[in-house]
Amino acid sequence: MSNATVERTSDAAESPQTWSTLQRVVLPELDQLDTVPLYMDTGNAMGVQLSTMNGDARPDTSGVSAPVSGKEVHSEDFLSRRSTSVRPGERVSFGTYFNAFPASYWRRWTNLETVRLSVRTKGAGAVSVYKSNARGSLQHMETQRVTSSTTSTFDLSLKPFGDGGWYWFDLVGGTEELVLEEADWLAPGEPVAPGTVTLEITTLNKTDFCINNLRILGEHPEALACVKEVLIVDQGTQKVAEAEGFAEVEAMLGGKLRIINQDNLGGSGGFARGMYEAVESGSDYVLLLDDDVVMEPESISRLVTFADRCKTPTIVGGHMFDLYNRTVLHTFGETVNPYRFQPDQPHEDMTLGHDFVRSNLRHTPWLHRRVDVDYNGWWMCLIPTKVIRDIGLSLPVFIKWDDAEYGLRAKSAGYPTVSMPGSAVWHVSWIDKDDLVGWQAYFHTRNRMIAALIHSPYEHGGRVVRETSYIDLKHLISMQYYTAQGRVMALRDLLKGPEHLHDLLPTKLPEIRGMVKEFSDSQIQPGPEAFPAPTMHKPPRHGRGFAAPSYTSLVPWAAKTVVRQLTKKVPASSQEHPQAYVAHQDNKWWRMSQYDSAVVSNAEGTGASWYKRDPKVLRELLAEGVRLNAEILRNWKKLSDQYREALPEITSIESWKKTFAAHSEESK
Repeated sequence: MSNATVERTSDAAESPQTWSTLQRVVLPELDQLDTVPLYMDTGNAMGVQLSTMNGDARPDTSGVSAPVSGKEVHSEDFLSRRSTSVRPGERVSFGTYFNAFPASYWRRWTNLETVRLSVRTKGAGAVSVYKSNARGSLQHMETQRVTSSTTSTFDLSLKPFGDGGWYWFDLVGGTEELVLEEADWLAPGEPVAPGTVTLEITTLNKTDFCINNLRILGEHPEALACVKEVLIVDQGTQKVAEAEGFAEVEAMLGGKLRIINQDNLGGSGGFARGMYEAVESGSDYVLLLDDDVVMEPESISRLVTFADRCKTPTIVGGHMFDLYNRTVLHTFGETVNPYRFQPDQPHEDMTLGHDFVRSNLRHTPWLHRRVDVDYNGWWMCLIPTKVIRDIGLSLPVFIKWDDAEYGLRAKSAGYPTVSMPGSAVWHVSWIDKDDLVGWQAYFHTRNRMIAALIHSPYEHGGRVVRETSYIDLKHLISMQYYTAQGRVMALRDLLKGPEHLHDLLPTKLPEIRGMVKEFSDSQIQPGPEAFPAPTMHKPPRHGRGFAAPSYTSLVPWAAKTVVRQLTKKVPASSQEHPQAYVAHQDNKWWRMSQYDSAVVSNAEGTGASWYKRDPKVLRELLAEGVRLNAEILRNWKKLSDQYREALPEITSIESWKKTFAAHSEESK
């Protein structure tokens, strides 16, 4: 529980001092033992030698850094959520994602100067404390031998952690079993009064996920200690309140659960409703959660405890792990590249999709550098209501870019965002989706451009219009005409101005989906047997297959490809039979541009669609896309002024309140 108060007496027989809990050491649920490496690992803390100059691991004779091979964990060793046993003579480390202490974040964003580690054990062995610096170099701090029932305490300074670094501890078993009963990271002094939270989940027909997360909250009452209300904004047709198991979880939450039914206003409409309700109820924070996640409930108290102690009101978010490969961290923090206006990593050493099984925290140098971000994804994000009252609610853009724009808006108003290590959810990763094609392409295109119009520091938005043109062309020569049509619609709506955004919330998605019947590339069939057998009358030249053009040959290659697709007659045979069946991972623009037709599987693996080349559609969409991008570029300054001037009004509580009233169940 956050801000719990404990009293300890120092070894020097000083007077008792009050300490409050910052972070509890926790262990995985027994039905989630595949996540053990995120909580605890085995092996020698100094088993991999890291360079003190740059943090690189010293390679073996093959030139490859050799990770420490940990021992197998045993389910029977986990005694409770907070307690585990260490077998005689073995070592376990809590230098892990969920249990190491991210000292540099506390050093940077709070006024805390020292922290105490308290470890309560039973049995004989040793407790060893380590720290790292921003380069990932590891340093032994202190070891205390323990016998019988002992509480070991270590008072640790945060001064050395200006650019990065963690604290953690290892346990070493003696001749007998050593049991960790509990461990905590503590702050000196009286606890800070905990802020109150409206925990809000926006959902669209994800009833199973919602019931599961409500059950997780009910089974971990400590996670609800500071939660004033659990709010479900239900925008679907399959209602959470009617789902199997709802009555049970509602009872578990002890009257804290409330459901609001409203029309589908997208993620931005759902999350904006959560922001609005948090302000109206007087909560100090709103905690936004995606519906299709599995939460680590300890993250809630960690986010709130950290936010309570920040120097200024701060947005604090959790990280996202892969739901289907639970030791894989999708990203450690995100920024927006101001020139390209694309999501970017804060520094070049970071690795997307880092697997803690392959390289744990102690042996991954880049994880020790503090990461400062522009925004945090709204899969799990804590926002102070003071920030909401000052800068408004989400942009009314349905989905995509709402979280990034809000982070940039908050940053310009003086409110930072922190992506806090040790706080996370499990969510389907982007590699298992492809939301750049299909109906979502409209929102990606329009909303990225809107965010750039509002926040880009560059004249004409840097590269954003040019890249939009390039992306349009890639989709067109790949025969993704449904996607290209959505992108054209996005640019048209952008030019209409910001005053229409609220009106488009409930109507644009049905309009886009209504076009599906017009494009074969958007019509999903369950499998390849739903299509005629592939027939390729003219095989690739010399049997070499298709290769991506080089950087130097890209422009002439693209020109030649476009001319060929515009002028070459489509063979009748390719309309009757696809030329190939293309797996999703092979669906590359430079490959697809060489076909006249092909059946392509989707990212989810649930079906496939038939792409067919159509010179007439290509000509019309290409011309319209070029015209619209040219108009946006020519009028960039005027459009930018319009969207910036409208921002306070379209994101205001008053404007959103009118939208909610028009689209909520209560108003019907």
